[in-house]
Amino acid sequence: MNSKQQIEYISNWIKEYAGSLRFKPPCLVIGVSGGIDSAVTSTLCCKTGIKTIAVSMPIRQNFSQHDLSLKHLDWLNANFDNVDTMILELDEVFKSFEKTMFNFDNKLAFANSRSRLRMVTLYQIAQANNGIVVGTGNKVEDFGVGFYTKYGDGGVDISPIADCTKTDVWNIGKTLEVIEEIIEAAPTDGLWDDSRNDQSQLGLTYNQIEEAMNDPNSKYFEKYNKIREPNLHKMKPIPVCILPKD
Repeated sequence: MNSKQQIEYISNWIKEYAGSLRFKPPCLVIGVSGGIDSAVTSTLCCKTGIKTIAVSMPIRQNFSQHDLSLKHLDWLNANFDNVDTMILELDEVFKSFEKTMFNFDNKLAFANSRSRLRMVTLYQIAQANNGIVVGTGNKVEDFGVGFYTKYGDGGVDISPIADCTKTDVWNIGKTLEVIEEIIEAAPTDGLWDDSRNDQSQLGLTYNQIEEAMNDPNSKYFEKYNKIREPNLHKMKPIPVCILPKD
């Protein structure tokens, strides 16, 4: 499939899935971070014609990241009539959470809690509007390295681009004419005060990870496996204790 075909297929899939639900959700709810994954997914949602609520939820956000999320919200408003955009500042909510959990101080846990706080926010909005939450995880993050505690992706109802590599997402973004700054920006989860990007955390670029996923003889395969193995539990179904039958 080329990018145009992927766009049509994914947007139709979202529409068909929403239409298949008994309660017929009147809207899609998605967090917008300023990154390429949320920019592409929110645009695909808008292309369904279903009302889309796109939400920026800054928590001590790097200015450049937040600025890109605001630019994308403006771009959505300029290009689609079926979108509602909003900015919900969560700094004070997170500060209260940190204060309550001061006995459990852990930087990684607090970074992940930012994403889960955004997830809770998206579900609050979705349930108040009888809508569903749309995830922004891609194939590399969701099924390659398990690097998907993202902008509200701690839990979602549907995940439209989970079978797309990061390269696919960039190409789709270009075809959709997403803002060039977003396409060119270094990917980041936006969960750290020091604004570290994905490559600095993973130790590989997305192109290198994709190569390793497709070729066990890649020079990056060993490093890829070292990243992947500690996160395998995230990519498996939740373990369930099955009681023996009488």
